[in-house]
Amino acid sequence: MRVSCKAERGVATKAVLFDLDGTLVDSAADIAEALNRTLEALGHARVSEATVRGWIGEGTRHLLATALRHAGDARDPDAVLAPFMAHYRQCLLRSPVLYPGVAEALALLRGRGLPLAVCTNKPEAMVAPLLEHLGIAGFFAAIVGGDTLPRRKPDPAPLLHLAGRFGVAPRECLMVGDSATDRDAAQAAGMPVVLVRYGYPRGLDLERAGALAVLDDLRQLPALL
Repeated sequence: MRVSCKAERGVATKAVLFDLDGTLVDSAADIAEALNRTLEALGHARVSEATVRGWIGEGTRHLLATALRHAGDARDPDAVLAPFMAHYRQCLLRSPVLYPGVAEALALLRGRGLPLAVCTNKPEAMVAPLLEHLGIAGFFAAIVGGDTLPRRKPDPAPLLHLAGRFGVAPRECLMVGDSATDRDAAQAAGMPVVLVRYGYPRGLDLERAGALAVLDDLRQLPALL
């Protein structure tokens, strides 16, 4: 396994914030199915899971706007938000899987006494059931979803909110994600960021993204701290 690392020594970290989809959980198949059911109800053709993977990461409204534009549909994404959410609730626990090493890494970090949080653009109501289903809910002291605050990633507000909740400076937190959305939010917050190679990078050049490290497996993370 590779670790591309710019830090010459361990990073002083007092809290770790994790993106969800593409970092801890591979949920693309379920998101794609919910989106395709929504498109079919509108009379549009289904799209491939691979295509949807490239659209994930900037929140539900962005996902719907991209899908409607792809289908040549001029509807406002807010007009199809309710039916999409109904389909997603049905698909949420259909086939999500943890990426290899996630549970072990979380256990190691918790064993060090580090507070952990989820910082995602997924609607907050969808986060806890997913974490419970996958058996990792107990690792996290806080959750911020895409609709928890008025602003979401790549705005730094969710990361700054979590740093404040834990009572630590942003520079003492570490953001772990898989995309430019996570990188940009962390940089705007003045927070170090680590990226993973296996998620939904959406064209981001991970090696040139300015991350402290780029990991193949989350079990490599504790050694950096």
